[in-house]
Amino acid sequence: MSREEDTPRRPSPGRPEPGPVEAVIFDWGGTLTPWHSIDLGEQWRVFAREIHGIPFASEDVPHADLERAHELADRILAAEDEAWQRSRSDHASAHLDDVLRAAGIDPWHDRHHLALAAYRRFWEPHTATDPQVRPLWEGLRAHGLKVGVLSNTIWSREYHRGIFERDGVLDLIDADVYSSEIRVTKPHALAFETACRALDVAPTSAVYVGDRLFEDVLGPQEVGMRTIWVPHSEIPLDQQIAVEVEPDATVQDLGEILGVVEGWRAQP
Repeated sequence: MSREEDTPRRPSPGRPEPGPVEAVIFDWGGTLTPWHSIDLGEQWRVFAREIHGIPFASEDVPHADLERAHELADRILAAEDEAWQRSRSDHASAHLDDVLRAAGIDPWHDRHHLALAAYRRFWEPHTATDPQVRPLWEGLRAHGLKVGVLSNTIWSREYHRGIFERDGVLDLIDADVYSSEIRVTKPHALAFETACRALDVAPTSAVYVGDRLFEDVLGPQEVGMRTIWVPHSEIPLDQQIAVEVEPDATVQDLGEILGVVEGWRAQP
C-alpha cells in the first residue's frame, strides 16, 4: 500500500457550500510567526548538554562527555523526525514527552527542567509573533469575527499560550487547539472540526489561514472551510507533500487577510 504523501489528493467534489464567515482560524509556525531556517540538531544538542550537566559555553569538556551528549541529541532528533513522519503519513499526533521517551529520556529526569529551559532559550528568537498579528486580529474582532489558532506541534498548550502572552496577543484569541493535545494532526478532518467546535462555529462558516497546501488548504477545504494560503515559507523538500489543490485566496502579507474576509462577507 502506498504512503499517503506519495499520492496527490484533491478536495472532495462534494465539498460543502460555504456559509457566512463567522471565524478565522490560523496556523502558527510560518503563518503567525515568520519562517526561519533552523539547525534542528542544535536544539537537541543544547538540551542534551544540560541533561549531562555540561555548561554550554564551556570549552573544557571531556570528549567522552560531549560525545555522549551528542549521541543523545542524535537519538532525540531521530525520534522527533519519526514523529513528524507519522504526522504526515498517518496524521498521528505526538507530544514532546512522547519524543523524549522514544529517545530513552525520562521527562521527569532531575535535569529535565533545566534542559527544557535551555531548549526554549534556543527557540526564543524563532517564535516571535508577526507584528501584523495584533492589528489583524483586532480588525477581525471589530468586525464581529472570532479568532482561533490550530497548530501541528509537539509543544504544550501552556508553552504556546506563553508565547502569545509574551507577544501581547493572547487576549485576542477566542479558542486555540494544538495537535499535541488531540490524537490527530492536520490535515485530518478531526483537527479542523475540533477547532471549529472550540469556537462554536460550523466549518462552513470558518476560514483557515496557513502556509502549507497539504495541511492548511487540502484539509480545511475537505470539511467545508474557506482557505487563505500565505506562501512565504521556505518549507524543506522532505516536508513538502505534492497535492493538486487551489486555495480560495492567496495573500503575500497578513495585512491583506481582513480585506479578503470582508470581501467574502459582502457576497450575497
